[in-house]
Amino acid sequence: MKIVIPTDDKKGLDAKIAEHFGRCNTYTFLDEKGEVLEIIDNTSEHMGGQGLPPELMKAHSANVLLCRGLGPRALNLCGEFGIEVYVHQTEIVKEIFELWKNNQLQKATSQDVCEEHKIFTPLNK
Repeated sequence: MKIVIPTDDKKGLDAKIAEHFGRCNTYTFLDEKGEVLEIIDNTSEHMGGQGLPPELMKAHSANVLLCRGLGPRALNLCGEFGIEVYVHQTEIVKEIFELWKNNQLQKATSQDVCEEHKIFTPLNK
């Protein structure tokens, strides 16, 4: 299992979790024990590169996304790629990982997407 967390820096377990996963600076990948496997730059189209963030995460074999927020399109894409999504307002990587590891997080649903993205989607119908 490979867990990905969008981060603002390359501080590993002490990194700050980015406010929105698509516009983060880096992605920190952990194994199920909480060991840092790799930290990569966000090279998605949101940062001037190519591809969408869920595609980048899947290319690095992510199975689980732990984040502070994402839009409905991203949530749907993660589902299509088989990436489970959990959302929590924790600010540090090791904190959100511990919550996930201890089964204190629930899988994200359409009710968990960022408010600013809901107004532009069919979820409000």
